[in-house]
Amino acid sequence: MKQILILIVFGMLSTSMNGETLIIDMSSKVPSEATKAAHKEVIAKLPFENTEDFKLARKGLLAKPDALVIQDKSGRVVWDMTGLEYLDGDRPETVNPSLWRQARLNAIYGLFEVTEGIYQVRGYDLANVSFIRGDTGWIIVDPLTASETMNAAMDLVNSYFGKLPVKAILATHSHADHFGGIRALADEDDLNSGRIRFIAPEHFIKEVTSENVIAGNAMTRRAGFMFGNFLERSSQGAIDSGLGKGVASGNITLLTPTDEITATGQTLMLDGVEVEFQLTPGAEAPAEFVFFLPKWRALCVAEEVNAVMHNLYTPRGAKTRDALIWSNHLTDMLELFGDRTHIVFGSHHWPRWGRDEGFEYISKQRDMYRFMHDQTVRLMNQGYTATEISNMLDLPPSLAQEFYNRDYYGTVSHNVRAVYNFYLGYFDGVPAHLNPLTPESRASNYMRLAGGPEGIMIHVKEAILKGDYRWAAELLNHYVFAYPKKREARALLADVYEQMGYQAESGPWRNFYLSGAKELRMGVDVTRGVSTASPDMVSNVPTSMFLDFMAVRFNPEGADDIELIINLDFIDTEEQFVLSLNNSVLNNIPNKQDENANATLTLTRSIFDAVVLGATSFPKEIIKGNVKVNGNPLALTRVFSRLDVFPPDFNIVTP
Repeated sequence: MKQILILIVFGMLSTSMNGETLIIDMSSKVPSEATKAAHKEVIAKLPFENTEDFKLARKGLLAKPDALVIQDKSGRVVWDMTGLEYLDGDRPETVNPSLWRQARLNAIYGLFEVTEGIYQVRGYDLANVSFIRGDTGWIIVDPLTASETMNAAMDLVNSYFGKLPVKAILATHSHADHFGGIRALADEDDLNSGRIRFIAPEHFIKEVTSENVIAGNAMTRRAGFMFGNFLERSSQGAIDSGLGKGVASGNITLLTPTDEITATGQTLMLDGVEVEFQLTPGAEAPAEFVFFLPKWRALCVAEEVNAVMHNLYTPRGAKTRDALIWSNHLTDMLELFGDRTHIVFGSHHWPRWGRDEGFEYISKQRDMYRFMHDQTVRLMNQGYTATEISNMLDLPPSLAQEFYNRDYYGTVSHNVRAVYNFYLGYFDGVPAHLNPLTPESRASNYMRLAGGPEGIMIHVKEAILKGDYRWAAELLNHYVFAYPKKREARALLADVYEQMGYQAESGPWRNFYLSGAKELRMGVDVTRGVSTASPDMVSNVPTSMFLDFMAVRFNPEGADDIELIINLDFIDTEEQFVLSLNNSVLNNIPNKQDENANATLTLTRSIFDAVVLGATSFPKEIIKGNVKVNGNPLALTRVFSRLDVFPPDFNIVTP
């Protein structure tokens, strides 16, 4: 009887417990009764009668294309806001009611007036791009992820206002969706000549490099899961990321800032517009600022305040954020600007108008982060572990009932664990967890303990009948890691992940679950992946940090007996480095040349970048005369032939 019920729930057949071989169905399934029941609970506890956000999101609409599809020069689609008409209909049972609401709001796109002189293009990428009217041209804030989407946004603005020059560009922080489209607006000549100023927070380039180059490959692979890059845009696929519809897959670019904001209270005059800055590092981004515009009594909160709970730890991977610093920055923000602010606008979502409305918005976001911090630390000091606290803690109703504090992007569960990790790290103090087995070894042992595949399936199917998908997923994950080629287990785990995705309020959680289900059913798909370590990005990375990136690519296997010294002399940047290989470690020392080096390379930084990225080779460039080698050329091979090429399609849901 239990087997029959399982088949009804998922619409699939698998190997029965008596060994009879049946048909395996790898297709998507309908929502289970447990999923429908979970949705009813959401509807009962949240104030869906509150539709104020829809008014705010549509307020000030000036222009929009009927169909928004953005392509690159080759015709490849990098951003698409078509096919979203289904969001205007009744909610399907494959989507959490709360996430459905957010998905509908994030589908509202176009050119909007915040107030006369301040405008935003929203829905052209993950982030908003803001346009501030100066005396002679535009001050542009956060030029999106890609040059293609920024070009399209600029075209929309020009079609409405006429073409005006760009006088200044502000990147509020070091995440790619806030600077990656900058070459649509400016190039090196524009910045060097002073025609355009580019303003960013201090340590901007350092943090851009750390996130997008050093750890870029792993983060990009996981970001594909987080943003649903490999899923269909449908009610059974990716409908939203919470923060926006998704991330554009175009050309990510970078320029070096002309101005850095180094202190709170710093003021700049940009094209006749006074701008007051507050530095907010260590919160949403390691390098970030917000700013106030006295002329309009308008506060740009960057990504420190959003119409979602943000993440202290992001599933794509990044440095854990400090909840206490975040809340303190918001307190300082209110003290600095709160009484003067009548408009609050940011890098995501829609503005808030009115002094009281803005003050409450910022205050409740502050208290949300502070509550998660304080209560996690309280329980942590009582001896509870991160996992325990994440299952105990929730926001109080005064915070949880605000839709802008819901788990659309970050979640209480992950943020609580992030706070714990910030203070105590990933180890929970249990000695058994000091030196755990690999996932594969642990899986094999658990399978034996459960009585093998047939034994563990008894518990799996009991969990599914109860709607306990978390436990079913844990059991089936062991099964798949022990027997990755068993299609029955893969199919059933995919079905379980799918139901968990249907239930998720968080856009990233839904996308992770559904992406995992797709890979279990169809294998890895990297056709819609995005690379952050682009040549343009790399060319603006400080040389010392690029050499650090080279070092993390160095494969030490069989290299422990190699000792080498290579001098690097970059003739275009007038930089010199010593590259040394000892103890299987590649170190670099700036502003030095070693007279006992095995080889000295004289070349440009651009040629060096191209070699390290695999676009060319030293032998080719030596023949062309672009690289001069003094010493033993074989020394180069012994280093550069050992640089790993990171696979963009490494496994996540299987060993």
